[in-house]
Amino acid sequence: MLEVKDLKVNYGMIQAVKGINFKVNDGNIVALIGANGAGKTTTMHTISGLLKANEGSIVFDDIDISKISANKIVSNGIIQCPEGRRVFAQQTVEENLKLGAYLRKDSLEEDLNYVFDLFPRLKERRKQLAGTLSGGEQQMLAMGRALMSKPKLLLLDEPSMGLSPLLVKEIFSIIKEINSQGVTVLLVEQNAKMALDIADYAYVIETGKIVLEGTGKELVSSEKVQKAYLGG
Repeated sequence: MLEVKDLKVNYGMIQAVKGINFKVNDGNIVALIGANGAGKTTTMHTISGLLKANEGSIVFDDIDISKISANKIVSNGIIQCPEGRRVFAQQTVEENLKLGAYLRKDSLEEDLNYVFDLFPRLKERRKQLAGTLSGGEQQMLAMGRALMSKPKLLLLDEPSMGLSPLLVKEIFSIIKEINSQGVTVLLVEQNAKMALDIADYAYVIETGKIVLEGTGKELVSSEKVQKAYLGG
């Protein structure tokens, strides 16, 4: 579904991503793990069109999207759920969800009900201002808003950030459920253990380069990954 080839991305004179290659197969959960500053979010922003690549290509459904605008990428079916949630604080939960479907011209009722089934707490708070929600509820809202665009490929950037261990388990369980409904997921995550537990395939990125790859199970049992990311 997605193939990133020889991707290089600069911030001014600094090369943040240094020629990485990876694939996301249709129907899979693929994880990018690594420390802060490794280049994970830069890669995600480049796929979604928020940043432009200096070199390389990003091919989605046989189309090179590396030069097209972010809104066109959204209309092609790639939706990013950003790090830090970025909900519209002065809009209600329901208004936030409807804003996620701004490109759609069809009825939203079925998808609103789907999101409310996934996240019952959002249904309870549908008329509440998003800025008054807890961190975990805002993460659920950000994910629900992304799903309202009917993504083919959902980009999740640090969905566990700042959440309690109990909520992290709940969020990752919901990611698996979303995937089981046919949505392909590319997950950027510092919580390597949780990411690898649900990933079909994963890549380890360090200082802008991919240094290791394998199935989630293979990387969980890798001595290098255990030492660097799992406290082993």
